[in-house]
Amino acid sequence: MLVTLPSALVDCRNLVDGEWVASSTGRGRDIHSPYDGRVVGRVGFSSAADVDRAVRAAERAFPTWAAMPLRDRARLLLRFRELIVEHLDELSNTVALESGKTPDEARAGVQRGLEVMDFAASLPNADAGGALEVSRGVTCESRREPLGVVAGITPFNFPAMVPMWMFPIALTVGNCFVLKPSEKVPLTACRLGELASLAGYPAGVFSVVHGDRETVEAIAEHPAIQAVGFVGSSAAARAVYVRATSAGKRALCLGGAKNAIILAPDADERLTVQSIVDSFTGCAGQRCMAASLLLAVDDRRGLVEKIADAAARMVPGETMGALIDPAAKERLTHAIDEAERAGAKVLVDGRRTAAPAGGEGGIWMGATVLDGATAGMECARAELFGPVLTVLRVRTLDEALAVDLGSPYGNATSVFTTSGAVARYVGERARSGMIGVNVGVPVPRDPFSFGGTRDSKLGHGDITGQGGVEFWSTLKKITTKWALQPDATWMS
Repeated sequence: MLVTLPSALVDCRNLVDGEWVASSTGRGRDIHSPYDGRVVGRVGFSSAADVDRAVRAAERAFPTWAAMPLRDRARLLLRFRELIVEHLDELSNTVALESGKTPDEARAGVQRGLEVMDFAASLPNADAGGALEVSRGVTCESRREPLGVVAGITPFNFPAMVPMWMFPIALTVGNCFVLKPSEKVPLTACRLGELASLAGYPAGVFSVVHGDRETVEAIAEHPAIQAVGFVGSSAAARAVYVRATSAGKRALCLGGAKNAIILAPDADERLTVQSIVDSFTGCAGQRCMAASLLLAVDDRRGLVEKIADAAARMVPGETMGALIDPAAKERLTHAIDEAERAGAKVLVDGRRTAAPAGGEGGIWMGATVLDGATAGMECARAELFGPVLTVLRVRTLDEALAVDLGSPYGNATSVFTTSGAVARYVGERARSGMIGVNVGVPVPRDPFSFGGTRDSKLGHGDITGQGGVEFWSTLKKITTKWALQPDATWMS
């Protein structure tokens, strides 16, 4: 086994007002590790009343927390960060255990979250507001202030990273934060809650509530929650966005994607082949930034076949992780079957990949490459969310861009080329929110913020970087005048 199993089943409870309490519904589910199917814990599902208890505790904590100087809140975040680093091996193992990631992928996700913590801890120096004399004797000043109680609803595929994209900034600007993790991966969220308490966060400032759709709807509708961040499928993102904004709160809901890589004829083979393979097989393809559509422009050098050869050498259990659950494998297998029936050629077939030693009960699928697809096929249009690369062969760069622009999604578009002119041409015309040049997973790093366009994002702003600061806070503007000036102005 690549991961260490817990010594006992983990009982995931809610963190409310600094205490771990059971949900009131009596409903819940077992937590199965994708590595071998073994039950590693159980989580209860929260009712609207359970959510309300967490929110009311957060409301009570908010005035004192918001009044704390920004620098003191940042220092507390740094203590939280120290504890995460101290427990990095354990936390990474937990992420891998419940999500199916390889240990290296799990560690990388936590480390990416730590970068957001670094950014949030820098806010006392980077975002101090400002003042300006706008007229004789009149000064305007801006101050960034928290919203109140806010919430984050996070997905199964990044149990640590996505929550760490939200709460560091939200907490540091002065909000009280309620985390609702995916019911498939609650263990990491519980450990984060334990470390937050150990770091010294006051009761009610950081809360964790577990549950399913009922819990999500209760968060979206709760009148005291001022903002909701969400990451998940586009259908779920739209449902949460509509429910939350109808309740009068701000919402930023990130959805799915069908990210394209445009393979130009002049691409550097050494830079291209493994980068593309890593993009669609990393995290077993279960990430919204995975490249799942390859638009091969006039490929006369056989780069597609070389990509397929490299993909065939990926080994589940070593260089690839597991799928989250049996339903994911069933859905992916059906999609590959349908693509084959529609006329796509299966260059690499991961449907019947053998499980690694020790993972015989796990959910494994190998890398799959589908060639000769057309733009109308489901495998070329839909987000499959697995280690499947669909190849469309096109004649020109404009034809590749037309296919990409025809997608309703807008997370990422990448181009592999050695030509600056080609890179600029694609960068100017693609409508995705994140563009990569010879980068298969173009995730911006702080202070640049993460966020797509079109059906990949509902709401304004971005979830990390400066966009995250703006989403989780508001600006108060103060205009001051102390004396009547001899030359009166319109503001006199």
